[in-house]
Amino acid sequence: MNNHLQVLQSQCKIEKDVKNDALLSVFSDRYCRFILEATMNKPKAVTEIAVETKIPLSTIYRRIQTLHDNRLLHISGMISNDGKKLFLYKSRVKGFKSRYHEGKIEVELTFNN
Repeated sequence: MNNHLQVLQSQCKIEKDVKNDALLSVFSDRYCRFILEATMNKPKAVTEIAVETKIPLSTIYRRIQTLHDNRLLHISGMISNDGKKLFLYKSRVKGFKSRYHEGKIEVELTFNN
């Protein structure tokens, strides 16, 4: 009997060159990587991300838009006890692999469950 627990992770290979270029641009940005890492395990508000990463709020908002546009960040909202809207952000990816082979760029995403 096998006593090992096997965990299956969702993966996706990106075929379109334009999308690969966009993803490589996002992953090469250190602030985008910091935000993805900070939101990997649980959804966080912008202020939490700022405290944890030491990234200025204006930069976080710009990178969140980029990450969301590329479908790498999930956004959820709630209303706080004092009636204010609060948005929480969570990384949709755990990792990625890229490869250049025979003139083509291949990007593979591992999704965050």
